[in-house]
Amino acid sequence: MANLLPPSIDVHSHFLPPFYHDALMENGHEKVDGMPEIPPWSAEAHLEMMQTCNVTKSILSISSPGTHIVPGKDQLGKELTRRCNAYAAELKKTHPEKFGFWASLPLPDVEAALEEIDRAVEEGCDGFGLMTNYHGNYLGAAALDRVFDKLNRLGATVFIHPTKPCIKCGTATSSAETIDALPFGEQYPVPVFEFLFDTARAVVNLFNSGTVDRCPNMRFIIPHSGGCLPPLITRFTRFSSVVPGGKILTPREVRKQIEEQFYFDLAGLVFDGESGGRGQLKAFVHGFDISYQRLLYGSDFPFTRTRFVKEFADRMKDGMEHLFNEKEREAVYERNAMQLLEVGRIRKSNL
Repeated sequence: MANLLPPSIDVHSHFLPPFYHDALMENGHEKVDGMPEIPPWSAEAHLEMMQTCNVTKSILSISSPGTHIVPGKDQLGKELTRRCNAYAAELKKTHPEKFGFWASLPLPDVEAALEEIDRAVEEGCDGFGLMTNYHGNYLGAAALDRVFDKLNRLGATVFIHPTKPCIKCGTATSSAETIDALPFGEQYPVPVFEFLFDTARAVVNLFNSGTVDRCPNMRFIIPHSGGCLPPLITRFTRFSSVVPGGKILTPREVRKQIEEQFYFDLAGLVFDGESGGRGQLKAFVHGFDISYQRLLYGSDFPFTRTRFVKEFADRMKDGMEHLFNEKEREAVYERNAMQLLEVGRIRKSNL
C-alpha cells in the first residue's frame, strides 16, 4: 500500500549510539533535561520510522545535552564528540541515500572544536549541530568567535538545537561550575517550554553580538518553527535603537538576513489538535511573512517516538494543505532541504 504521507527530508532527527547512551547514564543524565528516560534508538528502528512516515533521508544530530556533557571535563567531551561523529559518518557511508549528519563540536573547548571541524569535514559531514549554549556559553559569545569565523570561511550550515538554559560561574570559557536557569526547577521537563526560550535567547545573541553580520556565508537552521523567537524579532530589533550602548540593528537588515541565511524546521507541535491550519506555524508564517522557502521538515525522532512522529505528520499534512499549495508543500517537505544540502556542501579544499 502506498504511503499517504508526502516524501520528506528530515533535518531534525537524532541518534543515540550505545556508547553515548552509556556516557549519559554514567554522568548524571539518566533523565536528560527532566524527561522520564533516555529513549531507545538503533539504526534499524530509525529506518523503520522513516519507512512508516515516508522520510526519504534523515540528517542525524546529537540532541541535548550535546557531547560535552560535564562542565570542566574537556577530555571526556572531546572523546565523546569524536566517537559520535565517527559513528554518524559510518552510518552515512553505509546508507548514503538514507543518512546524513550534522557534526557535533566539543564546545566550549574551542581548540578541540577547531580540530574537530577539520575531522568532521574530512568524514563528509553535511554541516554542524550546535547547542544553544555550552555550560552557559551562549552562541554569539565572544569566546566562540574563532569557531564561527572558521564555519563562516567554510560556508557551513549550522543546525541549532536547544538545551537546558544555564549560567556559567567564573570567567573561564570551559567553566567547571554552572547554575541551572530554571525558575520552575524540576516541575516541568525542560523541553516543554524552556527549550523554546533558550532557542530565542541564542538567536537574539547571534544578532546582537554581530555574529550574523560577521558570518554572511553561514546558514542557520532554527528548530521548532523558531521557538519563542518570532514575537521577539520586532522587539530586539527596534529596542536596539532605544537603549544606548549596544549594537544598532535595523529591521530591514535583520529581515534580509533572515530571508537569506535562516531556515526553520517544523519539528514538534506546529499545528493544534483540530483539523485546519491553526497553530504555531500559521502564526509564524502569516504574522511575520515567512516564505515557505525557509521551512524544512523535522521529526525529532527518537525523542518523539515513531507513533507520535506519524501522528504529528498526519496532522501536519492536513495543516499544510490549509497554508500552502502543492508546489509549496513539496518544497517544505523535500525540495528546500535538497537545495540547502547542495548549497551547504563543504568542500575539503576549503579547509
